[in-house]
Amino acid sequence: MNSIDTQALKERYCPEGSKLRRNQLELLDMLLDLAAICKEHNIQWWLSSGTLLGAARHAGFIPWDDDIDIVMTRKEAKRLKKILSESNNDKYAYQSIESDIEYTNLYCKFRKLNDQNLKTSVKRHQFLKYRGRFVDIFSIEKTSYFSARAAKVIYYNLQHMTVHIKIKWLRRVMIRFFEFLCLCMVNPLLRIIGLINPRNEYHYSLGEGWAKHTFFMKDTLPLTTAMFEGHEFPVPKNMDAYLTNVYGDWRTLPSEESILKSLHSDEYREEILEVKNNDTQS
Repeated sequence: MNSIDTQALKERYCPEGSKLRRNQLELLDMLLDLAAICKEHNIQWWLSSGTLLGAARHAGFIPWDDDIDIVMTRKEAKRLKKILSESNNDKYAYQSIESDIEYTNLYCKFRKLNDQNLKTSVKRHQFLKYRGRFVDIFSIEKTSYFSARAAKVIYYNLQHMTVHIKIKWLRRVMIRFFEFLCLCMVNPLLRIIGLINPRNEYHYSLGEGWAKHTFFMKDTLPLTTAMFEGHEFPVPKNMDAYLTNVYGDWRTLPSEESILKSLHSDEYREEILEVKNNDTQS
């Protein structure tokens, strides 16, 4: 890990003043605001996925990362959902399947209002009510890999079909139908199956996806803190255990191809490629 030159990576992928770096700093402000809300209401959460990897490997954003992921238990997520849904906030929106009918992810987003419309090739983005920058809010529950994986595959494949329906009212009816089918029929059954869980593992709540992300409370609690862009944020007490389980050798940098594929916005991908082409020509 000590051989990684984070500063050189920043100069390559997110130099000061670049669109990606400006986006990262905006996201950091959003995370600080969300952290303040959680602290006010005593909601326990921690950094997850690529954001946790960035904290462990770079003490900040992965230089090419363009979003933030946090996680909390399902119980805490319900509390936060109620708080954010009932708040009259003119700066942020809480995006969920309830607040935005065209939004089909079962994890939620803390979205910035009056923000730029992110440039992306994701087809469903054009239908969304809220399209600004976001912090992903995941929840976890005690369940098995099988149940977590099955719930995501079933839900994703059903909802994926709806994005191709051009008639708005029909698309929305089908979105709601598949939500009902999965949330009220499929997931309750998989939740029972998930009780067969000898390792006492947790995964993202059923339907949220990324079943490979396995959480063990013995490696998670009590939470500790890590530096991220000059601020201390909560992280699992054993970051290495989680990161190794998800990413394998997380201290080794991915390939350039993998880096470009990981970006959510085409805008940042084009910016990185432009810098690379200019360096090649010079």
